[in-house]
Amino acid sequence: MARPSFLGLLLIAPALVMIGVLFLYPLGFSLSSAFTGADGRFSLGSFHKAYELYSTDILFTLFIVIVSTLLTGVLSIAIAGILTLSETPWLIAVLRNLYRWPLFIPFIVAAQCMRTFLAKNGLMNNSLVALGLMEPIQATSFLDWRGIIITFVWKQVPFVTLMLAGAMASIDRATIEAGRNLGASRLRVLIELVLPQVAQTLLVGLVLSFVTMLSVLSVPMMVAGSQPTMLTVDMAFRINSYGDYATANALGVISYVIAGAVAWIYLRHNVKREAQI
Repeated sequence: MARPSFLGLLLIAPALVMIGVLFLYPLGFSLSSAFTGADGRFSLGSFHKAYELYSTDILFTLFIVIVSTLLTGVLSIAIAGILTLSETPWLIAVLRNLYRWPLFIPFIVAAQCMRTFLAKNGLMNNSLVALGLMEPIQATSFLDWRGIIITFVWKQVPFVTLMLAGAMASIDRATIEAGRNLGASRLRVLIELVLPQVAQTLLVGLVLSFVTMLSVLSVPMMVAGSQPTMLTVDMAFRINSYGDYATANALGVISYVIAGAVAWIYLRHNVKREAQI
């Protein structure tokens, strides 16, 4: 039995090396640097500096990511619900062909597109003016916190919707038909019958989206580029402008804590759910 075990370990060795080099070593280095002072001893000075300089950005990051996650959830539920419950073929066809496009667009490309779409003289405002829905003097730039949220939601909704629509499609149609036959509207069927059965899938999609948006650098840097900004921009600024890895890593640890808190909520929900079953 030793030989097959050795061969199996040999097969997964390249993957383990990649994980160690690209993930575990940077994680260990960032943790060590964040908790080490200039004299090489344990210190919380980097966290104190990070809090003094970027406490507003920490709150701003939480606001952006939480609001984007909630909006992503609402829109994903709406689109997946229409794809599953709607009786309008053309609407289903249009949504099915359109909602998945952002999946194949990188965040940096999405950010650049939004720079031209949401600008004061961008495509959105020019289209509204051309349609007579708005006067040119009313044009407003959305290249601020609103633009970041719009970009995040536009990019993440297809991902969550794809997971959610697949989960909804696997539900026994007899449950849905029974609700409809008893006189429930499609909205009530969606909220009271369908959503409880796919809540676990929705939670997984939202947790993954939360962590993804928390780690994106290109969108807040390219779409807003003003103060306050997100932690990823602050980390890049500390390294590129000052070579201050300690403060940047302290901000990274704060990001780990935020992501870890969301993961803990997800795991706690899973444990409770398994206990009930």
